[in-house]
Amino acid sequence: MAEPSQQFTKLLKQHRHSLTKVRAAVFKALQDKEPQTMREIVKACAADADRASVYRTIALFEKLGIVQRLQIGWKYKLELSDKFHHHHHHLTCTSCSRTLPLSEDRQLEARLHMLSRSQDFIMKGHQLEIQGLCRNCA
Repeated sequence: MAEPSQQFTKLLKQHRHSLTKVRAAVFKALQDKEPQTMREIVKACAADADRASVYRTIALFEKLGIVQRLQIGWKYKLELSDKFHHHHHHLTCTSCSRTLPLSEDRQLEARLHMLSRSQDFIMKGHQLEIQGLCRNCA
């Protein structure tokens, strides 16, 4: 797997988009971090981009498959898609909203594929989020 920043630049070029200062800042704000809210991303990019530019960039990144949304009730957080790191699931605390990565489980993945096939469904991707209380809130 190529370095994430190289993959990012290549993906932008494939879709005829240039690497701008704002796009680089948003990508950097998401790289190697837990899922974040839009508010956190806007704050992290404040020196390089205004709020509207960050929202437009995130919309483009979603369209290109660079980021994915994690629905948490009626709210959401964003993280880089599986194109930029290993596939994983999430544990989300319903009290403090902290989101923790849950490592991939080969047996679970195989079971999900089997369930899909049993319904004559071709699974292209999935997200699994387990909600509960983290150690600090329990």
